[in-house]
Amino acid sequence: MSGKAVTPSKAVLRTRSARFEPPEIAYALRAGGERKATYEHSFAIRFTHWLNAIALFVMAGSGLRIYLAFPAFGDKLPPHDFFVFPGRYTIGGWLGGALQWHFTFMWLFMASGLVYVFYQLITGTWRQVIFAPRDVRRVWPMFRHYFLFGPKPEQSESYNSLQKLAYTSTILLGVLSTITGLILYKSAQLSFLIPLFGGYRSVRILHFLSLLGFLAFVAGHIVMVIAHGWNNFQSMLTGWNFKPEYTKIQSTETEAEDE
Repeated sequence: MSGKAVTPSKAVLRTRSARFEPPEIAYALRAGGERKATYEHSFAIRFTHWLNAIALFVMAGSGLRIYLAFPAFGDKLPPHDFFVFPGRYTIGGWLGGALQWHFTFMWLFMASGLVYVFYQLITGTWRQVIFAPRDVRRVWPMFRHYFLFGPKPEQSESYNSLQKLAYTSTILLGVLSTITGLILYKSAQLSFLIPLFGGYRSVRILHFLSLLGFLAFVAGHIVMVIAHGWNNFQSMLTGWNFKPEYTKIQSTETEAEDE
């Protein structure tokens, strides 16, 4: 790379290796130094991320209202409730209203989820997100850093092992909640699937557990966002991370220099 200044509009682009890490761009600082920024999240990823966030919020709130119509997972004789919480923290106002909210945003959740998954598969960026066997040994050091204030492990990729585990688990939860939700929605048409899950009661339990899993993910996700700071958060707004934390970069560089 030449020593002359590089502007954002005329930057040196580097093509990454088969690991599909985000492309890198170099900026010139006023003091003559150089800082690096990465375009971590494409528009498709950011758009589906925020759509899913909205859909999940509405579906969780309306789902809890639906649950309050029958707050138990067994035969309510004797009529003991499993768990009851204030209805003011739910969405829909009553069972019918909650069902309308839930079914409307169900399609948005499914559509955005499918777009996200297929985009990851087509572009190959799923390698950044999916938890692999090689990530197992890195989970505990990262968990200790986040929740036990331990030393921060060196990060060599855009997503650390704990993030990969969380995102992979969330994708699986999305599949489980979609299948069990469709069974509850169309019980007669999909009755052949009910025995595969151990009965209708088990389907309700699994659907409720998937909600708890999503709520746990959101709590952990917020902790990660706070721990990584503004630069990480803004990358989900603009796509750019101006202070990437990963340090090990394996790339095959093809430079197009400004004339």
